[in-house]
Amino acid sequence: MTGFNNNLTLGTALLILFQLCSIVSCTTSTSITRNHTIRDGDSLISEGEVFELGFFSPKDSTSRYVGIWYKNIEPRAIVWVANREKPLSDHNGALKIADDGNLVLVDGENNTVWSTNVPPKLNNTVAVLLETGDLVLSSDSDRDSRYWESFNNPTDTFLPGMRVRVDPSSGENRAFTSWRSEYDPSPGRYSLGIDPMGAPEIMIWEGEARKWRSGPWDSVIFTGIPDMFRVTNYIYGFKLSSPPERDGSVYFTYVPSNISDLLRFKIRFDGVVEQFRWNKDSRNWTLLQLKPSTECEKYNRCGNYSVCDERKEFDSGKCSCIDGFEPVNQNQWDDGDFSSGCRRRVPLNCSQTLREDEFMEHRGIKLPGFGSVVPLSNSETCKDVCVRDCSCNAYSFVRGIGCMIWTRDLMDMEHFEHGGQSINIRLAESELGGKENSKLWIIILIVIGAFLLVLCIWILWKFKKRVKAILWRKKDFPFSEMEEKNDYSVKSSSSTIQVLVGDLVDTPDLPLFSFNSVASATGDFAEENKLGQGGFGTVFKGNFSGGREIAVKRLSGKSKQGLEEFKNEILLIAKLQHRNLVRLVGCCIENNEKMLLYEYMPNKSLDRFLFDESKRESLNWKKRWEIIGGIARGLLYLHRDSRLKIIHRDLKASNILLDTEMNPKISDFGMARIFNYRQDQANTIRVVGTYGYMAPEYAMEGMFSEKSDVYSFGVLILEIVTGSKNVNFRGSEHGSLIGYAWNLWSQGKTKELIDPTVTEIRDINEAIKCIHVGMLCTQDSVIYRPNMGSVLLMLESRMSHLPRPRQPTFHSFLNSGEIVEGQDVATVNDITLTTVVGR
Repeated sequence: MTGFNNNLTLGTALLILFQLCSIVSCTTSTSITRNHTIRDGDSLISEGEVFELGFFSPKDSTSRYVGIWYKNIEPRAIVWVANREKPLSDHNGALKIADDGNLVLVDGENNTVWSTNVPPKLNNTVAVLLETGDLVLSSDSDRDSRYWESFNNPTDTFLPGMRVRVDPSSGENRAFTSWRSEYDPSPGRYSLGIDPMGAPEIMIWEGEARKWRSGPWDSVIFTGIPDMFRVTNYIYGFKLSSPPERDGSVYFTYVPSNISDLLRFKIRFDGVVEQFRWNKDSRNWTLLQLKPSTECEKYNRCGNYSVCDERKEFDSGKCSCIDGFEPVNQNQWDDGDFSSGCRRRVPLNCSQTLREDEFMEHRGIKLPGFGSVVPLSNSETCKDVCVRDCSCNAYSFVRGIGCMIWTRDLMDMEHFEHGGQSINIRLAESELGGKENSKLWIIILIVIGAFLLVLCIWILWKFKKRVKAILWRKKDFPFSEMEEKNDYSVKSSSSTIQVLVGDLVDTPDLPLFSFNSVASATGDFAEENKLGQGGFGTVFKGNFSGGREIAVKRLSGKSKQGLEEFKNEILLIAKLQHRNLVRLVGCCIENNEKMLLYEYMPNKSLDRFLFDESKRESLNWKKRWEIIGGIARGLLYLHRDSRLKIIHRDLKASNILLDTEMNPKISDFGMARIFNYRQDQANTIRVVGTYGYMAPEYAMEGMFSEKSDVYSFGVLILEIVTGSKNVNFRGSEHGSLIGYAWNLWSQGKTKELIDPTVTEIRDINEAIKCIHVGMLCTQDSVIYRPNMGSVLLMLESRMSHLPRPRQPTFHSFLNSGEIVEGQDVATVNDITLTTVVGR
């Protein structure tokens, strides 16, 4: 009897539990199928339990919506809403797969409230919530064929992984729309998206009116956001896709610096954009930035032709007309109403036959809206384009964008304390002092210059013997006297170097060492102090009595690198300062001797370790990874961050020197070229470099650019990861290391490329990524190669999906060593070639 009662009690409990679960649905699922429906109370969970989809009601509301939010994070952050325009009035709604394959939301009477509305009839579809927060409708048999995505139909939130279309032909893309109020998900007054005209920029609209804009994208940052000038772009992670899609459009994406971070951008109901990051420690959302956050960031706060400066007070002149302009309504301006803006004091005098207008430069400015990007021919400048067009009010050449001109009123300008761009604004000639005064000053300066030139010539002729003695006095400079002072250099001004070297100009002060002091330091260039030899001559180790160690590069009289390369190296290295570039200590120029003195690198060059079986094991993966990163940062500095834009043109393992801690330093700038920042590429008939590292367009056509260095860096990455020379594959079926890497990578055998000394799983994954980046860098076409900024982002971030490289075709020719008219055979010892090719 007792057993019967126990069984009855257990059965009753199970019956009650079954009835409760029937009344209150409490199930979770990872997908919605024909056989599985999500009802009010159920939820759909992403595989890693980051996001959750279900029914919700806003605060103080009984209406029911289907939305996506972060799971287990309170307060709940809704990132997407399905039926924002048609809420349900009760708890009888359901989300299911309809007969035509669409995902639909139905009410208690099975009426469709919302649908994915994909036109063709589909069979066997399934809806899955991904780890990114993207709700995807796809085929159950082929999950990669996506018919519909919530990421392509967003509401008010931008998440990492979303793509925002940029297509000038289709106009503005208002991708995100705010809620009507804090607790009403229906579409509100504000929208967020991209204005693709000119250079694309982020925009906030209130209805049809602009409320805020980010400033144009220069391929690295949005130029109207000052914080991005002070913090590297890799933290922000914005990127514009390349190359374009088949229809010509591209996409903005966002990749966090830490892939595990939860980040979101949201346009609030009041038109303010917020960026949040989830703080796991404090369990709350940290506000990273707010736009607009100041009065000056509000669109055109001060009216046309005026500049807003946040450092000032509005009642004391936060708004000011730009030079050459005055308030349209002075009374309103005095009362603090700047909406009417400013106007020209003097009208422009421009016609097709008479152009007397001038330009005034303004720096640190948020560029005005509605700018147009115009192409430049080889012989013209941005100013030329603006001068030709009488409707052009201003121009600016922006690195990463090119030439921009403005033919409309200048509006929404702000002055930044840090960052900003330079813009040249057109003014009447009289606003800049008048042409007659300019002509007078030009005449005065010409007369003074001519007088000084004649005076200098007379002085040189009068005291020529004394000048000659001064220039060459270092020849017999007593070494003992220098030793007592513990100073082995004779300080010389730029003018002295100019006289000694010829037409070298604009050099900083460099220590000039006497030949005797260098000879003494190197033991009269003793054989035991010889560090190496190349096409340029010989390198010796030197020791001064104070313990200072140097490396002396002595140019050989038979070297193919002559005075031009010597001058080039002095000009470049003396002006460059970076931890991953070799530092120039000084130089020696006496009689026919030309020597450069560098900081001494005790571990010599990278190739001595990388291609030596006995030494390669000392290069563990951590050190190789650091060397790759150091070289990349050094190249990025040369291409983008230095005062001069430098193309190295001879990047290879033997030109990477290693200090005591095995930190890499790029050396040998004899072949480098200085680029104007408005230049993208150049052409030469004097092809220099080392076969195996030379980009196809450079070796065959003489065309070089920063992408030529990217190609060489890609070869270098592959050599560092594999421990094999590129030229070792010459004559094989693959033709080069690049071809060999492509064959293994395309077959899914990338691990076979990695040096066997790399064993740890984490190291192998990093090595595989490096190989992938190396193949992207060594693509034949310049268009598809990334720049060094993108390369460093791919290496240092945790990007899981990298672009697919294209199959190489020219690698066999570049490493064949065959004789081409006017060229020498490439030797296997990696000696630099300087050749002349007629094209």
